[in-house]
Amino acid sequence: MAPDRLLMNNYGVPPVKFISGNGTLLLDEHGKEYLDFLSGLAVTSLGHSHPKIAEALANQAKTLLHVSNLFDTEPHIEVAKSLDELIRKETGIKTPGRVIFQNSGAEANEAAIKLARKYQGPGRHVVISALRSFHGRTLATLAATGQPEKHQQFQPLPEGFQHAIWNDLNSFSSLVDSSVGAILLEPVQGEGGVNPADPGFLKGIRNLCDEHNILLIMDEIQAGLGRTGKWFGFQHAGIDPDIVTCAKALGNGVPIGAVWATEDVASAFNPGDHGSTFGGQPLAASAAREVLRTMIEIDAPALAKSRGEELTNLLNGVTGIESVRGNGLLLAAELNSEILKEHTGPEIARKCLEAGLVVNGVTSTSLRLAPPLTVSYEELIRGVALLGEVLAGAIGEKK
Repeated sequence: MAPDRLLMNNYGVPPVKFISGNGTLLLDEHGKEYLDFLSGLAVTSLGHSHPKIAEALANQAKTLLHVSNLFDTEPHIEVAKSLDELIRKETGIKTPGRVIFQNSGAEANEAAIKLARKYQGPGRHVVISALRSFHGRTLATLAATGQPEKHQQFQPLPEGFQHAIWNDLNSFSSLVDSSVGAILLEPVQGEGGVNPADPGFLKGIRNLCDEHNILLIMDEIQAGLGRTGKWFGFQHAGIDPDIVTCAKALGNGVPIGAVWATEDVASAFNPGDHGSTFGGQPLAASAAREVLRTMIEIDAPALAKSRGEELTNLLNGVTGIESVRGNGLLLAAELNSEILKEHTGPEIARKCLEAGLVVNGVTSTSLRLAPPLTVSYEELIRGVALLGEVLAGAIGEKK
């Protein structure tokens, strides 16, 4: 560990220190420029240093920073209304739902689990999620995360969580009994490798939930807010969730999370059941308000869809890439066997960083690409060209 870094080692020692950003570009402490095709893990969907968001933050900082959730403020009321309208688009849910704000995606999922348990009552506390899922790093959301290798060092984890095979309706059905109160799913497994849910699978899960009076929680923390080509990933399947969680892109870098629930489910929370000192506070909510206004103005889902198709086509033409999966601008490029003989996905990601392209090795065999939804076609061409040069160099290293 570097002696001058008084930080814990849970992220290792970062290879780069970034100083500034603008749109799709980042600048490090040495003045080197990078194309950001990761967006802070699908967070800066409107790019870095967006002028409207910067202005909203500055104005709010001069107006009102904090009063606690014992009182209303203008920004979070407006954000709740916009989120409700976007979540209910293309669904059969006609009655407005309710929103509770948190500070992050993990906290949003934690609140959603508590809400489901409160609604279902004693004895129906079990939550089923998918293997290879990722729902957060609090103890409860870690227990919900379907990656056993992340569990062992933190045992014992909270009880009441089971895991079924992704995209396998029979596997989920086999775990259902009278103790199951909720099913928690991502529409696209982000940290698990960018694995989209089959629309038929999600429809089957919705039917399974209806049959057994189980709540369906959709974790839209990475996929939500336009990134997959719809406002929310579950909308690709045409289903109606009971609870939706979101965060990441909601603040475009400012920490904020939210839980939406139908009116009936939301009514389970009474005063004192759940809270968060900073959840939905004015500064974060003012950023989220401007993010949603801007996303609606530019039609973020349409941008993600068209740019995602362009990026997919460009990637499919690169030597060293076996296949591309995902939706919109949440994609994974699977590396071919020639590359993988000598290099892993994370190793290739490190080489891309050295070349001036920010991606990440989401699995040992693939790269995740999630550029801002505002990325230009010219930037896509430049980014894929850099990736192509890295892969060509990796192949050449063996010869």
